[in-house]
Amino acid sequence: MEALEAILTRRSTRKYQPELPDQLLIEKVIEAGRYAPSGGNSQTTHFIIITKPDILDEIAWIVQTAFAKMQIQPNTYQSLQNSINASKRGNYIFHYNTPVLIVTANKKGYGNAMADSACALENMMIAANALDLGSCWINQLHWLDEDEAVREYFYGLGLEEDETVTGALALGYPADGLPNRKALPRTGNPVTWVMN
Repeated sequence: MEALEAILTRRSTRKYQPELPDQLLIEKVIEAGRYAPSGGNSQTTHFIIITKPDILDEIAWIVQTAFAKMQIQPNTYQSLQNSINASKRGNYIFHYNTPVLIVTANKKGYGNAMADSACALENMMIAANALDLGSCWINQLHWLDEDEAVREYFYGLGLEEDETVTGALALGYPADGLPNRKALPRTGNPVTWVMN
């Protein structure tokens, strides 16, 4: 698949087959993330790859428990409200039952932590599409980065104390076979040209 086509046809996948993708495909996706640009070529984005089903289940339970304790405030944005409400109902699986969860982290206090990780996550989503895998950006672990139980659990998975969780990526074979590549119209993201 040509690069621009992989970008323009990428869509989020929220239903996955339970089968673990081939190890080589997962490694290619991770490599795409590792080759993302970083501020000053710092290369400080840390990738934590989780494919063990019982660990994925434990993480889902810890995340649901953390969100269930939260109260919705007047300024709570809609997607966080959705996570809190679903958790309070006891049926929230934030990672869509993916067989692969790639968590990104970066150095606390590093001004480009989010930007560098965002570039890595985008590279991985584009690579996944090109490799006929589905993917979805996951924000919930970033939202819970200060939650003590979440952080303690991730220390056991390799998160360093001087790191902040910046995001995650669900990855796997889409439930319907191939990724949905139907083009969506762009009605937002305005463009302003300043020209001669």
